[in-house]
This record gives sequence, C-alpha cells and structure tokens, in this order.
Amino acid sequence: MTRQIGTGTSMRCMLVALGLAVMFAAPCDAVKKEVKDARPNIVLIMADDMGFSDIGCYGGEIKTPHIDSLARDGLRFKQFYNNAKCTTTRASLVTGLYPRNGGRGITLLNDRMVTLGEALKLAGYQTALSGKWHLGSRAPHRPYDRGFDEYYGLMDGCSNFFNPVQPDPKFKGGRVRVFGENDRLIKQFPKGYYTTDAFTDHAVSCIRKFTRTGKPFFVHVTYTAPHYPLHAKDKDVAKYKGKYGMGWEELRRQRHERQVKMGLIDSKWKLPGREREVGKWEDAKHKAWQDLRMAAYAAMIDSMDQNIGRILKALKDTGVEKNTLVMFLSDNGGCAETPGGNNPAYIPGKQEFYTHCGPAWAWAQNTPFRRYKSWSHEGGIATPLVARWPAAVKGGTWTNEVGHIIDFMPTFLEMAGTSYPTEFKGKKIIPMEGKSLVSVLKGGTREGHGAIYWHWAGTRAVREGKWKLTWDKRVKRWSLYDMDADRTEMKDLSGEHPKMAKRMAGQWETWAKKTGVIRKSKKKRGKGKP
Repeated sequence: MTRQIGTGTSMRCMLVALGLAVMFAAPCDAVKKEVKDARPNIVLIMADDMGFSDIGCYGGEIKTPHIDSLARDGLRFKQFYNNAKCTTTRASLVTGLYPRNGGRGITLLNDRMVTLGEALKLAGYQTALSGKWHLGSRAPHRPYDRGFDEYYGLMDGCSNFFNPVQPDPKFKGGRVRVFGENDRLIKQFPKGYYTTDAFTDHAVSCIRKFTRTGKPFFVHVTYTAPHYPLHAKDKDVAKYKGKYGMGWEELRRQRHERQVKMGLIDSKWKLPGREREVGKWEDAKHKAWQDLRMAAYAAMIDSMDQNIGRILKALKDTGVEKNTLVMFLSDNGGCAETPGGNNPAYIPGKQEFYTHCGPAWAWAQNTPFRRYKSWSHEGGIATPLVARWPAAVKGGTWTNEVGHIIDFMPTFLEMAGTSYPTEFKGKKIIPMEGKSLVSVLKGGTREGHGAIYWHWAGTRAVREGKWKLTWDKRVKRWSLYDMDADRTEMKDLSGEHPKMAKRMAGQWETWAKKTGVIRKSKKKRGKGKP
C-alpha cells in the first residue's frame, strides 16, 4: 500500500513537472522560431583592376579553383558591366545609382543616397565590409558611418600590400593611404602582414560572428588585388615565373580560344589587334622582367582565390552555405596605367618596389575586348560575374541577360523582402536606378534597362538593347556598334545608322545633365559628330 501511494505520488509529481515543462517550453520554442530568420545571406566579393579573362572560368590560365567552383555550382553572366573606374564603380555598387557629378571626390556619396549597408540594416541584416572603400576616409563618409556594423580596410586608393602605411611613391612627397577599423585609424602592421589575407581574416570573423545570432547578414569583401603595386608572396610568384615567356600576343590568343570553346565568346566576333600602346612581343626588351610582371600579377589573383576559398569554407562550416548568395566580380578592366614608368631595376612582387603590368599585359588581361580601365569600351566596363546560391541558382549555367552594378541594390532588397526607402535620416532619397536580378539568378529573364550609361575621364557610352554608342576620346567622335554581331567593337555603324547614333547621343546628353556629368555652364561638352 505504501508502495502504491508512493508510486501514485511520484506519477503525479512527474505529470505536474511534465506539464510545467511543456507549458514553459512552448513559448521558448516559439521565441526560437521567431529569432531564426530564413532570409538568404549575401556575400559580395570584388577584385580590383582585374581583367575580363583572368580567372579560369572566363578563359584564364591563372589557378582560380575556388572562383571556378562558384561557376561550376552557380551562374555566369556573359554581359555584366561596371563603371570602368574604382571610385565610380564602388559608388554605384553600394547605392544602386549612377555616379553623380562626373565621379568627382566624396560627392559620389551624399546624404540623399542610401547605401547597401544602410538599406539592409533597416531590413534587419547584419552588415560588414572588409577591404577597399575609396568613398571617403572621414566622418560621415566612412563605411562605419554609412551602415556597416563592422569595417576593416583601406578607405582610399590602393596601398602597399605588405605594409599599408608605407608611403605611396605615386604621389609627390609620398602619400600614406588611410587604413582603419570601424571608427579608428590603424597606423601599425605586424611582420608577415598581407592585405589580401587580412581582409579575409576580417570577413571570416564576421561570418562566424553573424551566424551565431540566427539573423541574416551581408558581407562585402573588396580586395585590392590585383591592383598595382604588384606585391605578392614569393611562393605564389614561383608558380607562374617563366610561364609568360610566350608574350602578350600569344597569351591573348590562347585565352580567346578557350573563351570561344566554353561558349563565353561568339566565334564570329573579330579579335581586335594590338592597341597603339602595345608593341610586338618579339621587339620587347627585358623579356625575363616582362614575364615576372605578369607572374606577380597572376600570383596576386591566385592568392585572392585561396582566400575566397577560406570564405567559402567558413560558410560551409557554419552551416549557411546553401542559403547564401555568393557573387564575384571586378571593379573595372585590366589597368594600362604606368605610374613611375617602366624600370627593369624594380622587381615585381617585392615589397620594396612599386611596379605595375603596363598596357601590353592589360591588353591580354581584357581579352577579347578593346581598351582598358577608365575607358567606356568593353575592355574597361565588362566584368566577369559569377553567382552561387545553392537554394535558388542552378549550377553550371550561363545567362546572356545584360546587367549593371546598379542592379545589386534592388536584387538584395528583394531577397531581403524589403523595399527601397524614399527617405532616410530626414532626407528625401534619390530614386533607385537599378533593376532586380533575382529572376535572372533563378534561371529566368527580366525586363531589362531601357538604356545603360557610362562616363569617366572623357570617355562615355550608352547601351540600348543590342546597340552601343561609344565616345572615343582619342578620335573625339561617337561610334555605334551592334553588340550581338560585334561585341569586340570592330565595325562602326554610325555612318549606316546616323539617326540612331544622333538620338542615342542626345539621350546620353540628357542623362549626363541629370547626373551632373555635364554642368549647365558647359553646354558644348560631350558633343561630336555621330
């Protein structure tokens, strides 16, 4: 009897305890469900001054297995555009707007614009930026002031990769670039430091930190590689030293052959000949030094790819890989600039020297297109864009849809389930100019832009459907090209279609006045015979 009473008492106690546990557990589970946010994460990675054909999945011979894996498991764009220049590209990318005031100074980012960091933060996203900013180094223009919870990197230009506070000899007197973390400056760097690694360390740290909260995140990684100065680790340079002895002409031919074979480039497009700055390889002096220039450049891209592998591993390790969109692109085409001139005594790759590739290798980097960074020809504005999002994007696919960096803002906001603000911090915001790419990412099409525009340093262009009108600052006239039949811009059709050329030139003028490229006091600027 005693046993029965004891058993009944124990049972009652157990039932009461179980009831209490259920009563209190249910709200806790509900809270957990509310905290867990199923919206996708976004990782946007951008290289600096990288050519159209440098990475393996766009025809290059440089070892980029991790970027290539994004292509294998995701979508490649054949016709995606940047703004041909570091600053203007970054301004458009973070705002969804065309650059204002012709790309001059910190006016690229003002209080009538909202950044991706600010817009996604309003939607409940955690935000971080690792790497180059180049849109202002003082409050209120720093990343930390413009919506990024975490920031680490270079706020202006491109510095020494091994020691960012080493003076930049490109400027008279030696200018020291501004480096910072959140709202503080960094003026000392440890031995063995390398910016590409450090930017990745910060990005990986943010990903691991953000995933612990259960809330979605946006991490923007902006590498300075492979922008000059050519600084690379010896072990990476060793992989490529001696492999570019074939010269820039043969390199361009080999890359073009691979591009045609993979279906990236139409074989009917003519491969343009050497630019006027590019001499024949057979006439080039100091061939071993020339080979080393390209080897150091390749090593910088190789190192960047290794670090992108670390980012992809962090996404996998934290269990968010499937529901994370990862995108990779370049801010402009390969760079032909030669600050400091060509001096074979300067050893490419080494910390002590400030070296660059020069126009001949840049010409090969931009295969199959004409011109370079800062030009509105395809060699300046065309970029690879690879997008992997396992939950939504079919692997190993291509799209021929035309896109522009202003499209990132509406794309990410649609993914976040939020809208673009009309006002921010009491200011009326300039209406967004991009169009969402979500339907394209998912394998479909979209209603594209009526027209896309460019301007930088005297070059300009407008693309409308298959037609592109480009102002060549060398010959000072407009040229019209059919991008379906001739994307390498070899046959000027303005003489055959003068009315179209004139109309598109007028359209560009209207856009230029709207965005401040042309000011009212300069009525004749940008005009020329079509």
